[in-house]
Parts: sequence; structure tokens; C-alpha cells
Amino acid sequence: MRTLLYSLVSAMAVVLSGPALAKDKLTIYTYESFTADWGPGPVVKKEFEAECGCDVDFVSVADGVALLNRVKLEGASTKADIVLGLDTNLTADAKATGLFAPHGAVSDVNVPGGWSDDVFVPFDYGYFAVVYDTEKLKSPPKSLKDLVEGSPDDKIVIQDPRTSTPGLGLLLWVKSVYGDKAPEAWAKLKARVLTVTPGWSEAYGLFTKGEAPMVLSYTTSPAYHMVAENTDRYKAASFEEGEYLQIEVAGITTTGAKNPLAEKFMAFMTGPKFQDAIPETNWMFPSGKTDKPLNPAFDKLVKPTKTLLFSPEDVAANRKAWVDEWLAVMSK
Repeated sequence: MRTLLYSLVSAMAVVLSGPALAKDKLTIYTYESFTADWGPGPVVKKEFEAECGCDVDFVSVADGVALLNRVKLEGASTKADIVLGLDTNLTADAKATGLFAPHGAVSDVNVPGGWSDDVFVPFDYGYFAVVYDTEKLKSPPKSLKDLVEGSPDDKIVIQDPRTSTPGLGLLLWVKSVYGDKAPEAWAKLKARVLTVTPGWSEAYGLFTKGEAPMVLSYTTSPAYHMVAENTDRYKAASFEEGEYLQIEVAGITTTGAKNPLAEKFMAFMTGPKFQDAIPETNWMFPSGKTDKPLNPAFDKLVKPTKTLLFSPEDVAANRKAWVDEWLAVMSK
């Protein structure tokens, strides 16, 4: 009897001392530079987990367009509760999939041109730019025309519009300036392109390794070098035609709509614990409420003379044709 009683007590002790109940989990699909050690992902994960008492699982792909491609491929069986890293060039396409759900009320959002969307919420914004190495390029392009028609000896690294939101941004930038003559512009620019990478991280890595004196990036990229490396060696060129705006967004999937943590995260995303991390980890402008002022380095950045931006609907209607147009030139 004592042996039986001891066995029962021992068994109960094992149960009581066993693993704790699993925490609720939020799965977020995003792009690789967001989840990098130096990106906002680690800070965001720590802050939100402390607030929600849950586990945040980031799943990353190369870049923003690849995010949408993955969700489309997975369909209704996607494990993503939230997709973070699309931009306004993709929101109409994303809505058309039927895989995203309306969000609840989100306040404190402030982006150029204002914001009104019941499905997607912005988490940052910035302007695409040609960033150049002042030690290797003494006369940077002053316009998109200068870039297109410049010397083939001065190379640039760009991203693929089929997988990368910056790559798509450059395609739309060229289209907004050149219109129907965009194929001719790409044919000229092709001679200056060192390589086309799947995402931003690969392109910028090649640039900082000295493989090319120019890279497609953002007007805010030089702030990183000023703040983190104490150098103004890298600068963004200011283009006469203006710069193309990128507003990055997050959305709740139809799967995530069943997870209460998704709505909580969207509200968290527009608040200071998320937004204060953006300027000096994602090196973009915050789109929500902040508690900290921007580093003075941001005051030294190129300020666009004109903002270029297609509507999400225009991009959705033309993206495939414009990408095909680009591919026909670049693959020759």
C-alpha cells in the first residue's frame, strides 16, 4: 500500500513539475532585414512578448514581394497571423487574394498624403534613392536621366521587382518618369547594372563591400552610417524629378483574425515601443506615435523636392505588364 501510495505521489509530482502550459503564439511573416540581429525584429519581439505574455515567431523571406508570393502560395492554410513588410504597391494585389482581414480601429498613424485603409496599417515610410560611395564616385547622378545615361563604368546594384519591394519601387520610379519610354530607359540603364539581387540586404551588402559605387536604397540609409559608423562617406543622390515614396504596411490574415494577439499587435505596432525602434534599426521614418525625437543625423538627409507614387490600384492593374516589360529588356 505504501509502495502504491508512493508511486501515486511520485506520478503527481512529475505532472506538477513538468513543462509549463504552452504560451499563446503569434506568427509574423516578414522580410530578412527586419529580423536580422541589427534590425527591429529582436526589439519588437522582446517588447511585445513582455506585454502580451506570449511567444512571437518571426518567419522571414528575402524581401517584401516574396512575402506576398509566399502567402499566395500557402493560401488559406498559411500559418501567418500577420504579414509585415508589404507596401502600398502591393496592397491592392494582397486584398484581391481574399487572404487578409479588416483590422480594428488603429490611431496615431501619420504618413505623407494621409492614411485610410481598413485592411493594412503602415509601420514606417521612406523614399527610394540611389546611395553612392563618395570615395568612389565624385560626380553622382543629379536626376534619373543622369543615372540612365551615365557612364557604364560606374555600376549600380539593384533589386528584382519580382521579389523585392525596393526593386519594384525602382521599376515604378522609372515608369513614373519615363512612361511609355521606360523600356528604352531600362535598355540604357542595363549597361550600368552590376547585378540584380533578390532582396535589399544582398544588394546593400555588395555595395558596402565595394563591389559597386552605387546601390538602390533609401534617402535614410546614410543615417545608419552617420550614427552607427560615424562617417558621412555614403550619401543619397537628390534627383530633380523627385523620389518615389514607400509606405510599408502590415496586415492580419484570415487565419490571424482568429488569434486575439493579432489585433493586439497591430495596436502595439503604431505605439512608441515599436515606433521608437524603427529609425535606428530599420532606418526609415516612423509612421506612428513615438516618445523619442529623431537622431539629428536625419536632419542631414536628402529631402525630396517631389514625391512620386502610383496608387495601389494602378500598380495592381499594371504590375505584371510592367515587370514583363522590364524582364524583356534585362534578360536580353
